[in-house]
Amino acid sequence: MSGLDELQRKVRKLQSRAGNAKMELHDLAEDLPVNWTEIKAVAEKTFDVFAELDAAKRDLDALESSR
Repeated sequence: MSGLDELQRKVRKLQSRAGNAKMELHDLAEDLPVNWTEIKAVAEKTFDVFAELDAAKRDLDALESSR
């Protein structure tokens, strides 16, 4: 399997994780003030996965444009 295929698979997995994290944060916000103490942890998790997704997308774009 090529590096491009692996990176595309990684981006797809990260997109799924990011979508799940976004929904978890959304659900938490809808239930406020219940579980308000979890905001920071859920937000940090969401931030981290979106940062990882952004980096992977940039890597994929660079790899695709170098072909």
